[in-house]
Amino acid sequence: MTSPPSIRTQIVIFTLFGEYVVPRGGRAWTRSLLALLEALQVSERAARSTLSRMTQKGWLVSERNGRYSRYSLTPRGLRVVKEGEVRIFEPRRTEWDGTWHMVVYSIPEGKRRLRASLRTRLGWLGFGRLAPGTWVSPNDRRAEVEADLDDLKARPYAVYFGGMHLHYPSDEEIVRRCWDLKSLNKEYARFIRRYEPAFKACQRSTDGGKPIPPEECFQQRFWLTLEYSQFPRRDPNLPPPLLPKGWLGRRADQLFREFHQLLRQPSEEFVNQVLNSSPDVLRA
Repeated sequence: MTSPPSIRTQIVIFTLFGEYVVPRGGRAWTRSLLALLEALQVSERAARSTLSRMTQKGWLVSERNGRYSRYSLTPRGLRVVKEGEVRIFEPRRTEWDGTWHMVVYSIPEGKRRLRASLRTRLGWLGFGRLAPGTWVSPNDRRAEVEADLDDLKARPYAVYFGGMHLHYPSDEEIVRRCWDLKSLNKEYARFIRRYEPAFKACQRSTDGGKPIPPEECFQQRFWLTLEYSQFPRRDPNLPPPLLPKGWLGRRADQLFREFHQLLRQPSEEFVNQVLNSSPDVLRA
């Protein structure tokens, strides 16, 4: 099994809810969450502390039921999870009409935190910084941008422009200014080197080899998903005409999807066993 990457516990919990808890109704006993997090090498102390902080920040809500409690995502937390899911699993772009989409904003100096939050959201949606206060994307993200502007209460400071032809020396120059695809391609190469051997070993196990235990399949699938989920934060999902030669993003995406599907059934069996167990059984 590949060793887990070093990632904050909050991101681990968000991924756990998005991948496994939300599809099963959205609520999970605290004991169930602790058991799943323990399988992912997250200590009970770290898990409880992070669950508490996420509740205080408005990402999670906790409800008592007798001696035990259950957690679920708030509407705000659910939207974050859904946005991440869309970006991770969205198809690779194959066509482009040659136009660009732009967000222009002017935020007062006294609202630096708002400016930083908006930049983070735009980067997550695949926009790149072309100039101060000007971010562009070849993909139409109007609905997502407007939802984020509403969430951040930033509409008075930002404007969305769609279907534009930018007067730059070339589209390649726009890409060069907005995104570091060279570094990103190196990260894709590392991802492929890390997970391709495990994928091939898993293929052999399903073709008559020794089966991989369900818990280990859950662990592999979880870390695969979580590690791949970091790419949409940096990869704008550019159409082929804007991509450099030797681009590995499509190959990494195919590896992720095939490995993710291969691990699906045994992973689901393990999670079902944990989430369907009563808190008394898990405590024992």
